Amino acid sequence: MPTVTLKLELHKPTKVKQEMYERMTRMNTEFANWLLHHPEWRKATSKIFKDFSDERFPSAIVNQTIQDVKAKKKHQKAQKFRKMWCSFNNQNLKIEKSGEFYIVSFPTLEKRVGVPIVTREYQQKWLDRIMDGTAKQGTATLYKKKKKWYLAIPITFEAKQRKETKVMGVDLGLRYIAVASVGTKSLFFKGNQCAFIRRRYAALRRKLGKAKKLDAIRKIGKKESRWMKEMNHKISRQIVDFALTNGVGIIRMEDLTDIRNRAKSKKEAGRNLHSWAFYQLQQMIKYKAEMAGIRFELVKPNYTSQTCKCGYRDRANRNGIHFKCKKCGYAIHADLNGAINIAKAISGLAS
Repeated sequence: MPTVTLKLELHKPTKVKQEMYERMTRMNTEFANWLLHHPEWRKATSKIFKDFSDERFPSAIVNQTIQDVKAKKKHQKAQKFRKMWCSFNNQNLKIEKSGEFYIVSFPTLEKRVGVPIVTREYQQKWLDRIMDGTAKQGTATLYKKKKKWYLAIPITFEAKQRKETKVMGVDLGLRYIAVASVGTKSLFFKGNQCAFIRRRYAALRRKLGKAKKLDAIRKIGKKESRWMKEMNHKISRQIVDFALTNGVGIIRMEDLTDIRNRAKSKKEAGRNLHSWAFYQLQQMIKYKAEMAGIRFELVKPNYTSQTCKCGYRDRANRNGIHFKCKKCGYAIHADLNGAINIAKAISGLAS
């Protein structure tokens, strides 16, 4: 089932509550690191917390932290958690509505508290679906970012699959961030304006680097990341809307998992991976497509940019954004040709 995560800001928590959340996070992190190296971590239950501390701590959080530590210990080599935020499963975190406000309640060091949250219109729709049972609430996490406290709540839901059989291919690149193709129709997203803005950010970082203003460089990096994320949201939304308008039932994209190893040089890997947040864009297209009932598939990237519709494959067929078949003379925009071949999955679907 598709999953989305709501990031909900707690509405102006008092200083006392903020201090309590800080204390909960600190205690939870210390407990997680203690459990990480405990010889009986595999058999741990909430009762083990008494061996760690005599202080009062909600068993709901303890149980969830034990599950998190067990899961992460199996998949990581780290010897210490930098931060272990408090988490609450769907039985321990409740969402209610009081008048125009949404209230979220969860256990704390003192008692169960109900706090109002800041919500946008699209978030309200998801909260309503949780309350009416048409969406399932996952394990929520209480965390702090830029002096504000948030709850991240993953939501899974059933999406009615569209009956359409049309397939749309989406090709990602540098000169054109994305090109979508379905039938005889296509959609292009030029990368020149984005490249200009990124060059401006890069120049500013170089200038700040010479002045050794490291904090300013980090702020610029975060600002650029937010801008890229916003652009990816807009592009992914337009691509999925384009698919819906044209009766698409399946969206296909290249598998980006091994993109570092596929690059022929470090320079190429850098250009492909870091010139744009392509993986982030792909994930946004994926979840928005699934929300709309469109199936999402990954295809093997082999030869999608070199193959002509006549079947002839040659690296020389492509020259920048131009594609001209050396055998039959067929000419087309190179990225559009790539999108068409991705739709056809000429090298097969990725496993």
